[in-house]
Amino acid sequence: MLDIRALVERVGPALLRTVISPEASTVAGDVVIAEPDQPTPATGGDLVLGVGIADREQALRLVRESGESGAAAVLLKPPVAALAEVVEAVREAGIALVEVRPGTAWAQLVWLIRAALAGGIRQTEESGVGVADLFRLADAVADVVDAPVTIEDAHSQVLAYSARQDLTDPARISTIMGRKQPDDVLAKFRARGTFRQLTKGSSAIFVPAQQDGTLPRLVVPIRMGGELLGSMWAVVPGPVSEERATAFADTAPLVALQLLRWRAVADVQRKRSAEQVRLLLDGGDGWRSAATELAVPNEEHRVIAIEMPASDEPAEGQRLAMWERITRGIGRRPLVTEIGSVLYALVPDRGRGGGWPELRQALLSHELSPRPLVAVGTSVPVTDVPRSRAQADELIGLLRTGLVRQRVAVYDDLWHLLVLSRMAGAATDAGVATLGPLPMLREHDRAQHTDYQATLHAWLRHPGDPRQASRELRVHPNTFRYRMKRIGQLVDVDLDDPDVRSALLVQLLAERWAQHG
Repeated sequence: MLDIRALVERVGPALLRTVISPEASTVAGDVVIAEPDQPTPATGGDLVLGVGIADREQALRLVRESGESGAAAVLLKPPVAALAEVVEAVREAGIALVEVRPGTAWAQLVWLIRAALAGGIRQTEESGVGVADLFRLADAVADVVDAPVTIEDAHSQVLAYSARQDLTDPARISTIMGRKQPDDVLAKFRARGTFRQLTKGSSAIFVPAQQDGTLPRLVVPIRMGGELLGSMWAVVPGPVSEERATAFADTAPLVALQLLRWRAVADVQRKRSAEQVRLLLDGGDGWRSAATELAVPNEEHRVIAIEMPASDEPAEGQRLAMWERITRGIGRRPLVTEIGSVLYALVPDRGRGGGWPELRQALLSHELSPRPLVAVGTSVPVTDVPRSRAQADELIGLLRTGLVRQRVAVYDDLWHLLVLSRMAGAATDAGVATLGPLPMLREHDRAQHTDYQATLHAWLRHPGDPRQASRELRVHPNTFRYRMKRIGQLVDVDLDDPDVRSALLVQLLAERWAQHG
């Protein structure tokens, strides 16, 4: 048995926070899901999860019933978990109150709590994700939606299923037995537009009962990184409350992440390949044997670096989904690895199958949100792969600043920006920003809310062409000319001198790049 504080510590403070924990509060039972306005089925020592408990009256009723049944604790989400009346009611009931952090999927909580009670969280983290984990996750999802569940891939193959499948219908039994939805069942769901809805949305879809006796279904897509990985199907007796349907849909990102982890861990060859690719990218001892083991063809290659921007989806899940996309993009097992937050692919620079043009098309074929940062090093022999990787890394740095906006940044096309970036960095380190007239213009812009530095930069970029310079600034040409006249009145600078123009341009570039660095 675990006391409440130890349980919260084991599951993690990112998900749970102890509000009240009596001295003798220990968990001796299981996790129980409480329905709003329904009797709480808890027994002694259970943890009661307030799924869908959203108002004060429901929370107070749940606390009262949980205390009477001898439950160990009530778990609630804000804002009800912080209501003074609820906290006082919990104190009077003599049980524990644990706040569930906003955004936590209830199924994830059920899964982790049960693993903690079984003493398995640390073991699972160390050993990776196995098939059994997907089945346990299916059980956790089934508890949240209170219905038997299957987890299926994008081809309707059954990957895992929960308990209680005997409470379903012949279509579900055939699905479990054959590990795939039968063709006639799939045809009926397609005719109802279920799969069309799955490809478009992310919320739960209710499919009514059918005339042949097929029970209603609640279906939710499993998606990560813009890719539809599969779906979850719950056999339900009828329409499901909005709270349950939302809780069911909220489990999809967790299932997607676990599914991708399972694929990565299960694919021993991919894991070994990733280790060898790292050796090639680093260029240290052992790179030759790595190239031999990977059967890298003796031809020019490029290193592609891919970074997924922050989003609501886990960064790990996005990278794993991108790994899957690369695999499909070049039609064979790719040379891919993950180093820190960046995914690297080593691809032959050839026009035929499995080369860089094919992967480039695959990366450009889908509009992902958020858009990944993709940087490509120059084409090099296998002996010089680290140089292509260094170029890709430097380009990724430019993409992070926002100064480069290409969907796919290729070194061959953008080398001049790297020259400017390095030059700006050296100029900044040398303190050139304090020299000449720019400090006066900078101070005037700050104090008077003018835009003279940007005006001067546009003039230097387009000398003798005020129309193009004004177009870049999105102002009228007369406004641009007036600003340049004012700059000449404010500072004494000879813009006819080419050396002066070059020095000013270096200063302005250094300041611009430093602001975005």
